[in-house]
Amino acid sequence: MGSLVSAEQLPADFDRWDEVLALIMRAFASMDGVIDPPSSAHRLTVENLRDKARQETGFAALKDGRVVGCVFVLERANDFYVGKLAVEPGFQGQGIGRQLMQAVEDLARNRGKPAIELQTRIELTGNHAAFARLGFRETERTAHKGYDRPTSITMRKVIS
Repeated sequence: MGSLVSAEQLPADFDRWDEVLALIMRAFASMDGVIDPPSSAHRLTVENLRDKARQETGFAALKDGRVVGCVFVLERANDFYVGKLAVEPGFQGQGIGRQLMQAVEDLARNRGKPAIELQTRIELTGNHAAFARLGFRETERTAHKGYDRPTSITMRKVIS
């Protein structure tokens, strides 16, 4: 089975952004040709990931020292917004995403936020179901600029 996966908050001196970027690209690759508009992940660079981590809290899931998952969360007035949750394709379905989301939930609880929120694309029904299993509920559907149909679903989890 190998060593357990641990989800840890990224330290201020984290310097493995190339690995995180490559992970996100592999994890989001299955969306290419499925979601419209294309994922904003295509606009990520090592530099803007580093900037993202300065404004948001990042977590990485590590297995045997390898980055196998990540998530970024933005603290807002009344909640945390979850973005760029990614799990290495070969490790999906093993609870890594759940561990990362638990780390987010613990952070929100520790900071006194009553909820966490995220958006998932309308086409990604498997994601809707996975987030529902984690306690998220759909709150609205929105359209990307220039689209006359919903392209994203907002989901929210109230933390007890």
